Amino acid sequence: MDFDTARASLPLVAILRGIAPDEALAVGETLVAAGFTLIEVPMNSPDPCDSIARLAQGLAGRAVIGAGTVLSANAVDAAANAGATLILAPNTDTGVIEHAAARGLTTMPGVATASEAFAAIGAGASALKLFPANMLGAGTVAAWRAVLPSGIPIFAVGGIDADGYAAFRAAGVAGFGIGTALFKPGMSAEEVGRRAVAIVAGWRAVS
Repeated sequence: MDFDTARASLPLVAILRGIAPDEALAVGETLVAAGFTLIEVPMNSPDPCDSIARLAQGLAGRAVIGAGTVLSANAVDAAANAGATLILAPNTDTGVIEHAAARGLTTMPGVATASEAFAAIGAGASALKLFPANMLGAGTVAAWRAVLPSGIPIFAVGGIDADGYAAFRAAGVAGFGIGTALFKPGMSAEEVGRRAVAIVAGWRAVS
Protein backbone atom coordinates (compact mmCIF):
# COMPACT_ATOMS: atom_id res chain seq x y z
CA MET A 1 0.00 0.00 0.00
CA ASP A 2 1.31 3.45 -0.90
CA PHE A 3 0.70 6.77 0.82
CA ASP A 4 -1.89 8.08 -1.62
CA THR A 5 -3.93 4.86 -1.40
CA ALA A 6 -3.71 4.91 2.38
CA ARG A 7 -4.81 8.51 2.78
CA ALA A 8 -7.65 8.02 0.30
CA SER A 9 -8.90 5.23 2.57
CA LEU A 10 -8.53 7.19 5.82
CA PRO A 11 -6.38 10.34 6.06
CA LEU A 12 -5.64 9.97 9.77
CA VAL A 13 -2.13 9.21 11.02
CA ALA A 14 -2.00 7.16 14.23
CA ILE A 15 0.94 8.51 16.23
CA LEU A 16 2.26 5.84 18.60
CA ARG A 17 4.72 7.90 20.62
CA GLY A 18 6.34 5.79 23.34
CA ILE A 19 5.16 2.43 22.06
CA ALA A 20 7.36 -0.58 22.88
CA PRO A 21 8.22 -3.24 20.29
CA ASP A 22 6.44 -6.05 22.11
CA GLU A 23 3.12 -4.20 22.00
CA ALA A 24 3.47 -2.64 18.53
CA LEU A 25 1.87 -5.31 16.39
CA ALA A 26 -1.12 -5.90 18.66
CA VAL A 27 -1.84 -2.17 18.66
CA GLY A 28 -1.26 -2.01 14.91
CA GLU A 29 -3.73 -4.81 14.25
CA THR A 30 -6.33 -3.03 16.37
CA LEU A 31 -5.79 0.20 14.45
CA VAL A 32 -6.13 -1.50 11.08
CA ALA A 33 -9.32 -3.21 12.25
CA ALA A 34 -10.74 0.24 13.08
CA GLY A 35 -9.83 1.56 9.61
CA PHE A 36 -6.43 3.21 10.11
CA THR A 37 -3.99 2.81 7.23
CA LEU A 38 -1.30 5.31 8.29
CA ILE A 39 0.73 4.47 11.41
CA GLU A 40 3.67 6.46 12.80
CA VAL A 41 6.30 5.35 15.29
CA PRO A 42 8.22 8.39 16.56
CA MET A 43 11.96 7.85 16.66
CA ASN A 44 12.10 8.95 20.31
CA SER A 45 10.11 5.87 21.31
CA PRO A 46 11.83 2.82 22.89
CA ASP A 47 13.64 0.80 20.17
CA PRO A 48 11.65 2.52 17.41
CA CYS A 49 13.20 0.64 14.52
CA ASP A 50 12.23 -2.68 16.09
CA SER A 51 8.62 -1.49 16.35
CA ILE A 52 8.72 -0.19 12.78
CA ALA A 53 10.06 -3.52 11.53
CA ARG A 54 7.38 -5.51 13.34
CA LEU A 55 4.62 -3.29 12.03
CA ALA A 56 5.98 -3.19 8.48
CA GLN A 57 6.19 -6.98 8.35
CA GLY A 58 2.97 -7.73 10.18
CA LEU A 59 0.81 -5.16 8.40
CA ALA A 60 2.37 -5.42 4.93
CA GLY A 61 -0.14 -4.41 2.27
CA ARG A 62 -2.63 -3.18 4.87
CA ALA A 63 -1.00 -0.04 6.25
CA VAL A 64 1.77 2.45 5.52
CA ILE A 65 4.28 2.51 8.36
CA GLY A 66 6.05 5.77 9.06
CA ALA A 67 8.77 7.06 11.32
CA GLY A 68 8.15 10.31 13.17
CA THR A 69 10.44 12.86 14.82
CA VAL A 70 13.03 12.11 12.14
CA LEU A 71 15.66 14.79 12.63
CA SER A 72 18.67 13.62 10.63
CA ALA A 73 19.70 11.79 7.47
CA ASN A 74 21.02 8.94 9.63
CA ALA A 75 17.59 8.60 11.23
CA VAL A 76 16.01 8.50 7.77
CA ASP A 77 18.29 5.62 6.82
CA ALA A 78 17.65 3.70 10.04
CA ALA A 79 13.89 4.06 9.69
CA ALA A 80 13.88 3.13 6.01
CA ASN A 81 16.08 0.11 6.62
CA ALA A 82 13.57 -1.04 9.25
CA GLY A 83 10.72 -0.79 6.75
CA ALA A 84 9.33 2.74 7.11
CA THR A 85 8.15 4.31 3.85
CA LEU A 86 6.81 7.54 5.36
CA ILE A 87 9.13 10.04 7.05
CA LEU A 88 7.61 12.65 9.37
CA ALA A 89 9.19 15.44 11.41
CA PRO A 90 8.10 18.30 13.64
CA ASN A 91 10.33 20.71 11.73
CA THR A 92 11.50 21.72 8.27
CA ASP A 93 15.03 20.51 7.59
CA THR A 94 15.58 20.65 3.83
CA GLY A 95 18.59 18.34 4.03
CA VAL A 96 16.56 15.63 5.73
CA ILE A 97 13.69 16.07 3.28
CA GLU A 98 16.01 15.88 0.27
CA HIS A 99 17.75 12.79 1.64
CA ALA A 100 14.45 11.01 2.24
CA ALA A 101 13.07 12.02 -1.14
CA ALA A 102 16.23 10.76 -2.85
CA ARG A 103 15.55 7.38 -1.27
CA GLY A 104 12.06 7.36 -2.74
CA LEU A 105 10.36 7.85 0.62
CA THR A 106 7.21 9.84 1.26
CA THR A 107 7.99 12.90 3.39
CA MET A 108 5.78 14.97 5.68
CA PRO A 109 7.81 17.65 7.47
CA GLY A 110 6.39 19.98 10.09
CA VAL A 111 5.74 23.56 9.02
CA ALA A 112 4.56 26.59 10.98
CA THR A 113 4.99 29.38 8.40
CA ALA A 114 4.39 29.86 4.70
CA SER A 115 8.14 30.22 4.20
CA GLU A 116 8.74 26.83 5.80
CA ALA A 117 5.98 25.32 3.69
CA PHE A 118 7.51 26.57 0.44
CA ALA A 119 11.01 25.49 1.54
CA ALA A 120 9.72 22.00 2.34
CA ILE A 121 7.94 21.71 -1.00
CA GLY A 122 11.08 22.90 -2.80
CA ALA A 123 13.10 20.20 -1.06
CA GLY A 124 10.71 17.49 -2.24
CA ALA A 125 8.12 17.15 0.52
CA SER A 126 5.18 14.94 -0.40
CA ALA A 127 2.84 16.47 2.19
CA LEU A 128 2.99 19.07 4.95
CA LYS A 129 2.32 18.74 8.67
CA LEU A 130 0.80 21.86 10.21
CA PHE A 131 2.37 21.79 13.66
CA PRO A 132 1.29 22.68 16.27
CA ALA A 133 -2.14 22.89 14.67
CA ASN A 134 -4.04 23.94 17.78
CA MET A 135 -1.84 27.02 18.11
CA LEU A 136 -1.73 27.92 14.41
CA GLY A 137 -5.46 27.44 13.82
CA ALA A 138 -7.63 26.66 10.82
CA GLY A 139 -7.26 30.22 9.55
CA THR A 140 -3.59 29.56 8.84
CA VAL A 141 -4.51 26.69 6.53
CA ALA A 142 -7.09 28.79 4.72
CA ALA A 143 -4.53 31.52 4.06
CA TRP A 144 -1.89 29.06 2.90
CA ARG A 145 -4.30 27.27 0.61
CA ALA A 146 -4.59 30.46 -1.46
CA VAL A 147 -0.89 30.33 -2.36
CA LEU A 148 0.39 26.74 -1.90
CA PRO A 149 0.26 24.20 -4.76
CA SER A 150 -3.15 22.53 -4.68
CA GLY A 151 -1.65 19.06 -5.01
CA ILE A 152 0.24 19.20 -1.69
CA PRO A 153 -1.88 17.75 1.12
CA ILE A 154 -1.75 19.40 4.54
CA PHE A 155 -2.24 17.35 7.71
CA ALA A 156 -3.08 19.10 10.98
CA VAL A 157 -1.18 17.69 13.96
CA GLY A 158 -1.12 18.75 17.59
CA GLY A 159 -4.03 19.23 19.95
CA ILE A 160 -6.90 18.69 17.52
CA ASP A 161 -9.75 16.41 18.53
CA ALA A 162 -12.99 15.46 16.77
CA ASP A 163 -14.59 18.78 17.73
CA GLY A 164 -12.01 20.59 15.62
CA TYR A 165 -12.16 18.45 12.49
CA ALA A 166 -14.89 20.42 10.71
CA ALA A 167 -13.19 23.82 10.89
CA PHE A 168 -9.86 22.48 9.65
CA ARG A 169 -11.53 20.45 6.91
CA ALA A 170 -13.39 23.53 5.71
CA ALA A 171 -10.07 25.42 5.64
CA GLY A 172 -8.50 22.84 3.34
CA VAL A 173 -6.81 20.26 5.57
CA ALA A 174 -6.53 16.84 3.97
CA GLY A 175 -6.17 14.88 7.20
CA PHE A 176 -4.98 14.78 10.80
CA GLY A 177 -2.33 13.22 12.99
CA ILE A 178 -3.76 11.75 16.20
CA GLY A 179 -1.46 11.23 19.19
CA THR A 180 -2.38 11.04 22.87
CA ALA A 181 -6.11 11.05 22.13
CA LEU A 182 -5.50 7.64 20.57
CA PHE A 183 -2.47 6.10 22.27
CA LYS A 184 -0.42 6.56 25.42
CA PRO A 185 2.37 4.24 26.61
CA GLY A 186 1.03 1.31 28.58
CA MET A 187 -2.46 1.53 27.11
CA SER A 188 -3.95 -1.85 26.17
CA ALA A 189 -4.68 -2.72 22.55
CA GLU A 190 -8.35 -3.01 23.49
CA GLU A 191 -8.46 0.57 24.80
CA VAL A 192 -6.62 1.83 21.72
CA GLY A 193 -9.20 0.01 19.63
CA ARG A 194 -12.11 1.69 21.40
CA ARG A 195 -10.52 5.09 20.94
CA ALA A 196 -9.70 4.36 17.31
CA VAL A 197 -13.29 3.45 16.49
CA ALA A 198 -14.56 6.68 18.06
CA ILE A 199 -11.95 8.80 16.25
CA VAL A 200 -12.76 7.24 12.89
CA ALA A 201 -16.46 7.84 13.49
CA GLY A 202 -15.70 11.49 14.25
CA TRP A 203 -13.80 11.81 11.00
CA ARG A 204 -16.51 10.11 8.96
CA ALA A 205 -19.04 12.56 10.38
CA VAL A 206 -17.29 15.54 8.78
CA SER A 207 -15.75 14.01 5.64
